[in-house]
Amino acid sequence: MICRRFPIDLIIIGSRSDMSRDIELVRAIKENVFLSITPIVLCNPEPRDEDVMAAYESGAEDFIYGKWVDKLVEVRIRKAIERSRRDLAINPSTRLPGPTIIEREISRQLKMKSEFAVCYADLDNFKAYNDYYGYVYGDKIIQLTARIIKDVVFDLCPGGFVGHIAGDDYIFIIAINQVDEICRAVLKIFDSIIPCKYEPQDRERGYITTVNRRGEVENFSIL
Repeated sequence: MICRRFPIDLIIIGSRSDMSRDIELVRAIKENVFLSITPIVLCNPEPRDEDVMAAYESGAEDFIYGKWVDKLVEVRIRKAIERSRRDLAINPSTRLPGPTIIEREISRQLKMKSEFAVCYADLDNFKAYNDYYGYVYGDKIIQLTARIIKDVVFDLCPGGFVGHIAGDDYIFIIAINQVDEICRAVLKIFDSIIPCKYEPQDRERGYITTVNRRGEVENFSIL
């Protein structure tokens, strides 16, 4: 019950004897929906090689063995937590920074007191596309859009930043004098590619027909 009420940063499992029970515990933790994303560090002074391999394969983030050095152990535990938080801050589909890193980057820019533009992008009619073609194809559109924005921003503004808020919502931070140039380039590339992500008959018709949020049948134009 504790794991459902309070976030857990790290789980440490230590023993000096047979590790089979420790490894089973790691597997059980990784199968728990509330704990599966929590990093696990195992500690054993003299483990067998097969135990170390089994621990990693079962989902352990790190394995501390050999001579115990307090400062080294502290660093490894801290890094395990940092890696976990970094992984959670990245969108798993596009591998772009998520809300936490986006906020951090905007704060950094504000502290520098430099002029910059925060651009927001989303996809019109994406829910209809996702409902019509299915999640797998919808996710490919999300990845494609991220790649287009990222490539354009980093080509034209190497010091820029691109983040993925969630779903079909993106943020990119660029030089204020490049807003028109970059936005036009993103739209041009997107509009040239996206029709190819529709079936020929839908592309020729220029729209798809599906149920809207109100439960009514509606025609939705190309993204």
